[in-house]
Amino acid sequence: MKGERETLKTASYFEKLAGAEVRCTLCPHRCTIKSGKAGICGVRKNIDGVLYSLNYGKISSASLDPMEKKPLNRFFPGSYVFSVGTYGCNFKCSFCQNWAISQEVPETGTTSPQMVAKTALALEKRGNIGVAYTYNEPFIWFEFVYDTCFAAFEKGLKNVLVTNGYVNPEPLKKIMPYISAMNIDVKAFNEGFYKKICNAELEPVKKTVEYAAQHCHIEITTLVIPSLNDSVEEIDKLSKWLGSISTKIPLHLSRFFPAYKMKDKRPTPVEKLIRLQKTAEENLEFVFLGNV
Repeated sequence: MKGERETLKTASYFEKLAGAEVRCTLCPHRCTIKSGKAGICGVRKNIDGVLYSLNYGKISSASLDPMEKKPLNRFFPGSYVFSVGTYGCNFKCSFCQNWAISQEVPETGTTSPQMVAKTALALEKRGNIGVAYTYNEPFIWFEFVYDTCFAAFEKGLKNVLVTNGYVNPEPLKKIMPYISAMNIDVKAFNEGFYKKICNAELEPVKKTVEYAAQHCHIEITTLVIPSLNDSVEEIDKLSKWLGSISTKIPLHLSRFFPAYKMKDKRPTPVEKLIRLQKTAEENLEFVFLGNV
């Protein structure tokens, strides 16, 4: 245990409990974790009554991507962003498109916040404007993302989060001064979907969207899955809620393709997406279709 601790980063946002247990307070799961065990995300581990981040500085994926790939269509369109990800997730979505890094432990390389920021700055000559934390859930990589955001911010770079929005208010408020844009997944607009499919809740995600909309540019993505979240009524409710925050929030309705544990569903019909787009456009100014 001692040797393992020496190579790890002490986690932010946890409280000690009796009997060497801890409670992680980073996200709404608020996992109670016994010594030697990790939380739902798989990357925050209790070692002898102290919570550690297992993935600090560990990179599973890195790429220079078009900003529209995040997707962010209304944030510096035509620019590029240096995108990095690690592994782990605090959701357990059976349809996950990136399950190989969100639900398993892939091969990783090791880096530092300063190196990520330095690389991003060197890529400015190729149209890069910042760093995107993406591919898996960035908030469960909080310590590394926060340190890297600060390093990038000091170099005048933009920071972008591509997230499921499942984070508690305190860490969200701490990192927000360094964030320029967020794409937030709203997986569905009903609690039943979140509980059954994601092992989570909708309400904390809504609070993240409402807070982020006041502090940075945001865009929303919903992966439209046949028979689960593809009703006209649900997309109407989703777009009306977003419109009540701001009618200028872009909504991306993305086409589902069978993946991971949800291979029994057919791909979303394009005609259905077009119909849902028209519904959402009654409440929002910008509605885009993805994966078509």
